[in-house]
Amino acid sequence: MLRIGVDLGGTKIELVALNEQGEELFRKRVSTPKEYHKTLDAIEALVFEAESTLKQTGTVGIGIPGVVSPFSGLVKNANSTWINGHPLDVDIGKRLQREVRVANDANCFAVSEAIDGAAAGEFIVFGVILGTGCGAGLAINGKVHSGQNRIAGEWGHNPLPWMDASELNSTQCFCGNNDCIETFISGTGLIRDFKLAGGNAENGVDFAAKIAMAEPLAQLVFERYIDRLARSLAHVINIIDPDIIVLGGGISNIDEIYQLLPKVLPKYVLGGECRTPVVQNMYGGSSGVRGAAWLWQS
Repeated sequence: MLRIGVDLGGTKIELVALNEQGEELFRKRVSTPKEYHKTLDAIEALVFEAESTLKQTGTVGIGIPGVVSPFSGLVKNANSTWINGHPLDVDIGKRLQREVRVANDANCFAVSEAIDGAAAGEFIVFGVILGTGCGAGLAINGKVHSGQNRIAGEWGHNPLPWMDASELNSTQCFCGNNDCIETFISGTGLIRDFKLAGGNAENGVDFAAKIAMAEPLAQLVFERYIDRLARSLAHVINIIDPDIIVLGGGISNIDEIYQLLPKVLPKYVLGGECRTPVVQNMYGGSSGVRGAAWLWQS
């Protein structure tokens, strides 16, 4: 069976086609038009090009930076704002003349890593994306668990746990609340904290290089980051106790996370013990689009 996945992002639309074994048969990306009907045109053209090239018709899954509301059937919470307020799954389904499954891109990431990635074979997988923002998704038995409100995994918009006085009311989030986890542990939050401490780094790659060189200020800020990340993930472990946590996004490429974080997690997990594996993703930037294809694994 041919499975087609589409990753609809703010700057690019990427398509991948997988066979039954998860082997990649076709891949292509185009710029995102940033207008709703032109976005539909681009997805339609990519799907038909893949099917024409491979001489097969496939199932189609789409990952989006938002969700389809279970109440209105319309996309909401997408930072690709031009798709908000539209029935994306219905509209593209009519064009392709088949049912199309749409899921949050972080959930697609979790599914990809659960099916044949770093968490292959694990039952409950919590997939975290530490990039410009901070997202997460939950896969159970290789399938998306999105919840009644389609927001399962959105722990980045809970407040940072166990804040000290210096952290309380110190950040503002785009969601309208203060002190969201995202504002502290996203790549943006890490660089902001480093600059406030007097450091200079343009992005996570710059910061990782300073860590590798054992720059004292970077190490100090990174220790604070690890503590905040541990507090944030301990809340998840205390609630759902996943079998494994997989990290993605640019910050996940800092190798020191995987040595330091396991030492701090037990401090915040109930009972003072924690052996939950926290691992780096296998597929990197391809996890989302592969997970979209795997929305049809059964």
